[in-house]
This record gives sequence, C-alpha cells and structure tokens, in this order.
Amino acid sequence: MPLPRYKQVNTEITPYYHCISRCVRQSYLCGKDHKTGVNYEHRRKWIKERLHALSEAFAIDLCAYAIMHNHVHTVLHIAKGRAEGWSMDEVLLRWRMFYKCPPVVQRYLQSGKEQLTESELIDVKALTATYRKRLTSISWFMKLLNEYVARRANKEDECKGYFWERRFRSQAILDNKALASVMAYVDLNPIRAKMTKTLEGSSYTTIQYRLNAAKANKKPKFLMSFNTKSSSIQAQIPFTLNDYIALLKHSINTKAVGSKPNDKRSFGLLKKLGINEKSWRTVTSNFETLFTGPAGTADAMTEFAVACGRSCRPNVRNAEKYLS
Repeated sequence: MPLPRYKQVNTEITPYYHCISRCVRQSYLCGKDHKTGVNYEHRRKWIKERLHALSEAFAIDLCAYAIMHNHVHTVLHIAKGRAEGWSMDEVLLRWRMFYKCPPVVQRYLQSGKEQLTESELIDVKALTATYRKRLTSISWFMKLLNEYVARRANKEDECKGYFWERRFRSQAILDNKALASVMAYVDLNPIRAKMTKTLEGSSYTTIQYRLNAAKANKKPKFLMSFNTKSSSIQAQIPFTLNDYIALLKHSINTKAVGSKPNDKRSFGLLKKLGINEKSWRTVTSNFETLFTGPAGTADAMTEFAVACGRSCRPNVRNAEKYLS
C-alpha cells in the first residue's frame, strides 16, 4: 500500500524531490507509436509549457525535467520561504492563474478590501492561507500538471478514463550527492533510451534548455539557477553549471571507467561531492532501481525516517555502497 504523502515529503529536512508520472498500461504519452503509426510528439510541448507556467506561479523551482515517451521526470525544489513573503494579493493572483476563485475573492481583487464586510475579509484571509500552502505543495503542482495533460490527451483521443497511473511517485532527495545524481539521471534519460547521443540533442530536457540558453547568453527563465558568485538571495543549485555540464559529458563517454576526462571539472565535481567515478556511473544509470524511496547517505536516510515517522529505510545498503 502506498505511503501517505506526509511520510514522503518533509520540507524541514529537504526541499528537493524527484517526481515521476507514468501513463497507464505504458501507453504512449509522446513520440511516435510504431505499432499504430500515431504520432504524439506534439504533446511534449504541452507538458513543457505547463511545467514552465506552474514554476512561474508556484513557490516551486524546476531543477531538472525530462519528457519521455510514456513518463515524465521532474526534480523540484520547494521554496517555502518565498511563498511566505508574498502579499495576500500576490497569492490570490497566482492561484487565479489556474482556478476561478470564489466570488468573494473576485470582488476583493476587483474592488479592494474596503468593499468587503469584516466577515468577508476574514474569509478572504482564510482562503489566502489555504492557497499559500497549496502553492508550496508538490501534490498540487503535480495535480495541476497531470490533470491538464490527461484532459487534453483524452479529448484528443476521444476517450475517457485514467491517462496516468493513479499516483505520481515522489522521493525525497536528501543531500548534494543524491541531488547531483538524480539530476544527471533525469537529464541523461534520452541518451540512455538511445533517443539521441548528445546533450544538445536531448529534446525536452532541462539540459538542452540550459545549453541553448547559454549559447544565447541568457538565463533559462523557468529553471532554478546553478550556484554563481553573485550574492543572489534566491536559492541556487549547490554546484556550478559548467562543472555539471562537464561531468555529464564525461558520463556519456562510452570508454571504460577510469578514462581521462577531457575537462578536469568533471572529476573536480565528483571530488567535491565525495563520489567515485564507478559509483557515479552506477547511480546515474540506475537511480530508480537503486532508490525506491528517499535518496541520500545512510545518515540522511535515518534523519528523514525519524522526522517522518517511518519505521524503515528502504535501500539503505545501496546508500552505504554508493553515496556514503
């Protein structure tokens, strides 16, 4: 029986989560179904645009995503503190991007609090508190992604019923080792699936988005930034983009483990993370198999289990072997 979400998500321990949504019966989400000849490639754009819209509205950052034939990977960062700093108007306007708010909220946004009774204003404040909480929830984030795609796909296919498996899977990412590993696992997904041989050709992934933005000397608008020397108050991925790209390029090298990398940055990041090359290749090729629940060092797993009231630490031996 699946664990309740409160035992899978604890922002006091970690803000990072890896989420996976899969189609029912492993049916095609995107790409061309070679058995039927039907091409669903256009649906990738639906998902990408929806992810970007959600990341703009929610206090949730996109660290990585990969839109595959029958499933979608996302690595999310919950910026709880950011939502707490939003005004009441900002929370309501963000929520209204996706849902028609109750009439009392509509009146407040149109005319201001002066036109509301004291009781109505109390109601608006209560709704604001509810929406603020939802705008930091990965459950609501994924609900608004999956429901939107399912409705469009079912309408296009002229059918009803489940499009996705009943629940998306989420796993807590507990430290920098696990974060770098799962991001690489997601970004390298099309290459492992033999859909492409290069990072640049990995369509509908964050790594392609980041590389294209870098070529244009721009920052990817909808993605969480990597660590930089700037004094930004926004949270950042705790390593540099150049180091990460160098490591990914070395990871897709088909030569034997131990080959000399073209860029010293690739081994430099591994050294900073405290992972040897053999473990890195194993984890980034088999992340979902090795970690079916929270991922991180054994100590981090213990802390998370205690905080969430969990009685076990799944895959702790793999954590000791590859991430400790």
